[in-house]
Order: sequence, then C-alpha cells, then structure tokens
Amino acid sequence: MFRRTKIVATLGPATDDPKILDKIIEAGVDVVRINFSHGSSDEHKARVEKIRSRARAHGRQVGVLADLQGPKIRIDCFQKGSVELKEGETFIFDAGLAIGAGNKERVGLGYKELVDDVKRGDTLLLDDGRLVFWVDHVNNQEIFTRVVVGGTLSDRKGINLQGGGLSAAALSEKDKEDIITAAELEADYLAVSFPVCADDINLARKLLRNAGGKGGIVAKIERAEALNCVDEIIEASDAIMIARGDLGVEIGDAALPPIQKDLIRRARTMNRVVITATQMMESMIENQIPTRAEVFDVANAVLDGTDAVMLSGETAMGKFPDKAIAAMDRICKEAEKQKQASESNHRMHTKFKFIDEAIAMASMYTANHLNVKAIVSLTESGATTLWMSRIGSGIPIYAFTSHVDTRRKVTLYRGVMPVSFDTSGIDRKMLIDEIVDELKRRGVAKDGDLVLISRGDLDGIMGGTNTMKIVRIGDICNITG
Repeated sequence: MFRRTKIVATLGPATDDPKILDKIIEAGVDVVRINFSHGSSDEHKARVEKIRSRARAHGRQVGVLADLQGPKIRIDCFQKGSVELKEGETFIFDAGLAIGAGNKERVGLGYKELVDDVKRGDTLLLDDGRLVFWVDHVNNQEIFTRVVVGGTLSDRKGINLQGGGLSAAALSEKDKEDIITAAELEADYLAVSFPVCADDINLARKLLRNAGGKGGIVAKIERAEALNCVDEIIEASDAIMIARGDLGVEIGDAALPPIQKDLIRRARTMNRVVITATQMMESMIENQIPTRAEVFDVANAVLDGTDAVMLSGETAMGKFPDKAIAAMDRICKEAEKQKQASESNHRMHTKFKFIDEAIAMASMYTANHLNVKAIVSLTESGATTLWMSRIGSGIPIYAFTSHVDTRRKVTLYRGVMPVSFDTSGIDRKMLIDEIVDELKRRGVAKDGDLVLISRGDLDGIMGGTNTMKIVRIGDICNITG
C-alpha cells in the first residue's frame, strides 16, 4: 500500500552501520535528520554520504534535514555530576559560579543572561519540566529559587521559562558555522531552533544562500512567544516542525494537543509543509513495539493532515531503529485508510494567484472525483506538487523531474513520490507514452486505468505548468491536447 505520510528519522550512532542504513531504507524512511546538537562536522558529512550512497543502491531518493542546535539555554555542571533536590529547599542559579563547581546549594549557568530574563514569581522548568523552581528574587548574578518539584538534577540540563520570554537569539555562533556545513552537505532542508519571529527565519535563509545552500527552511515551533506571531513565521518558512518537547514545557502539556492541531491546519492552509516531532515512539528506544498511546499519537497526527512524522532518539540511539520506522509505516498506512485522511475542503472558496496553482487545484479536484489511478506532475521546482499535496486524497502524486534538488525536496511532501525523468531528449509527441511506460514499469497503473498528467508548454520554465491532461492507458489519445 502506498504511504502518503512521510517518515523522518534521525541519524546517530545506532544507524552508523551500513547494514542498519539498508534496513531503515527498506523499512521506508523518506528523510533523514542530522542533529547538529551532537557530533562533529566530519561525523555529519560521513553519515550524509553513507545514507545517500545506500539510498542510490536501493533506487531510492532520501532527503536530508539538517537541524541546528539553537542557543544553549542550560545549567553548568556539578562537582559530582548530579544532586538530589527536595521540595521546599532553596536553590541558587549562579551566573558567576566557576565551571563545574555546582553543589547541593547552587549551580552555574551556561546561559548567563538568565539573570536578566527572570523576576520574582517566574517559574523555571529544568530537564524537560521534570524539575520545577519558583523564582524568589534576583541578586546581581544569583537567582534565588524555591524547589517546587524536586528530583535528580544533573549536568547541562536545559532550562525553560514557563510562558516563554528568554532573550537568547535564535542563531548562535555555532549555528552560523553549522549553516555553512549544511550548505556543504547540500542539505535539502535546514531546521532553525527556537525562532521567535520571521526575521530569525529570514536571517537563516540569507546565511544559507550566502554559503551556497539551496535547501528549504524549517521553523521549529518550540517557544511560547513564537505562537504570538506564528503566521508570520510560517509565511517566512518552507516548512514548520511542531517540536513538542520544549513547546510543551513552556505552554504546559495540556495545551499542546489543540496547539498541534491548529499548527497543522495553519501550515496546510498557507501551503507549507508540517512535521510533527518529539517522543512519538520514544518507548521504542528500548522496546520492539510501541505503546498504544504512541500508536494513537502517530495516527492522530496523520488524521490531522501532517506531512511527516519524526523519530529522534528512537533511531539515533535506539536498539531497534528499523523496527521503529516499520511500526510508524504500518500505523500511518492504517490511519490513511480512514475517510477523513483523504477528504479536503482546502481552498474551495478562495481565488488563485498563479496559473500553475490553479492547475494543481483543478487536477486534485478532478482526480478525486474521477477514479484516477495516479497523478503525474512534470515539475521543475516542485511547486505544483506542493500545492497538490495540500489536498486530502488517497491518490499517489508522482513528481517527474530531472532536478535532483527537486526530487529531494518533495521527499517531505505528503503523498508525493519523486521520479527521475528527463524530458529534454523526448519528442513531445512521445512524451505521454514515456510517462505511461514509466508508470507501468513501477506497477502503478495498467491498461484501462485513468491517469492525470500536469505539465507546461515549455520545458525548463519554473512555474510554467499550464496544462492538465487525462489519459486512459491503452487508448489512442490526442497527446497534444
């Protein structure tokens, strides 16, 4: 069964073995994530080279998403690696404390500007919200707090301010260096961590282009304040990632489900790609099957219309990376059988700005009402297939293109499969025949099936799609219509 929802898997030590890479490709990975929070540039380059090599060997196109670390909003280290904190105790976050000098009473700060960002009454959440501290007062470089929820606090744990408001810039100096690496890797997407406004996305795009990178920009929605201008952030981006870890900590876990549904709807309405991420199948780091709650989580994201679901630690350091992908694959396929996953009222009452956009919308409406077996889009940039993929449908969309950048880009689009296809040496009178032969070769369609083909009158023109043609395979057709 054709799976429309894409699977993003994070590479790491657990996938370094080429045999494991073969297994995750066979299991159905569509895009791999390179996490710049861990590992060296050389390690990332080696992983990208290996996955692309193995993907070619399997006849597959696998996209690459480079994920920036973002600002380090963390505590420093303890003398003994960790401390036990109890409810009601006083604990001090000390920006002036020597590195590694943390103890039961206080700990240093990797993010020293925290003293300027907090005030009495604020709540600090550490280690993904597992420990909670109420700010009593700030004195010079010291933040005096009371432990609200205690537990074990260890080195370098992350800090969140409940409700948001930390002033750290989205792009650190390390991020700017990693953007250059991402360009060298020819990453298909660059994910920006902790953006708070469209300017953060625009800056990342500028730096990537200056470095020679062509990839799309993914805005990770993980700060509470980003929700105040989320439409502007989405508009500035090519895709968004609902990074539910930090976002859930800042806005509260109960607020997260409706926010996720709203972000998926907004992104699709604005013709942007959306990735749902964080802890989707975290139990599979250690176990061979997911929990029932994880099954529901993945399925609900699919039913809501997400383009992709993402695995992090499950594949980067888990014991069963290929089984995690296989589990996600079968859950997505089952969810996609449900009627609500293939129906859409997307833009039914709005006007279109571009001819190729109108062709894309008309193609999907026609295909969904005419028992079409497959949709083929001859595309240069992938824009037509992006618009098509915003429409709920159970019909596979094939992006026929000669551009490798475009084939990699569409690996993240829901319902779109990339196909290497060069029209430059094909007589236009034989074009339809060549397309049909390719579909037959792939087992997509057979004689008697209807297929829908969109294309432009002129080859090599970006945004030039202006024709929709319906073909019944095996019939003699007027191929120039």
